[in-house]
Amino acid sequence: MHIKIDLKIFAFIFIFLLTSKIEIYAMIMLYAFIHELGHLICGIVLGFKPQSIMIMPYGFKLEFKVNYDDYNKKFLNANLLTIKKILIHIAGPLVNILIVIMCIILKIRNENIMYANILIAIFNLIPIFPLDGGKILQELLHIFCGLRKSIKYIQLISIINLAIVTAIASVLIIIYKNITIPIVVFYLWYEVIKSNRFFEMREKIYLNIEKY
Repeated sequence: MHIKIDLKIFAFIFIFLLTSKIEIYAMIMLYAFIHELGHLICGIVLGFKPQSIMIMPYGFKLEFKVNYDDYNKKFLNANLLTIKKILIHIAGPLVNILIVIMCIILKIRNENIMYANILIAIFNLIPIFPLDGGKILQELLHIFCGLRKSIKYIQLISIINLAIVTAIASVLIIIYKNITIPIVVFYLWYEVIKSNRFFEMREKIYLNIEKY
């Protein structure tokens, strides 16, 4: 399995060092790694082979080798691969939620652990592509609407939800005066725009193929 590093993570580390919040960032990255282990274990159980993992500023990105046999097992407008992807995307946030539940059951009164896992779970479940919530919604739309429509819908939904998140973040910036909030929002916009450009490029390829 290949390990890749997004060099922008060093800019994030530098900013968190300047704001004296590097311990919080380190804890979030630790539980983001555990979050990714949830994706990894679920993927292996479902028969996937891990291909690469990228260390990114806000967590980790895991890629699997696709089992092409799953393409041929249809499910409504999608296939078995789509169902497996949904389960894999759910597994990450579920791990963080389970950690919070275990802390409550075992009466572990560590606010940092609770805060980090709640934050990671909620953040990843926001229906914005390429977060887990956006990927789950896109795959669900794929099942009922087909692949191309699901991509168009998730692009629009991601922009709307990110605009809402930006508005909420603007209020939080005023209240908490925390420089890390706008940085995270800015990076989300960067990821959404990059994903939308990829989708638009793929749509052009589909249109060119249809001409012939």
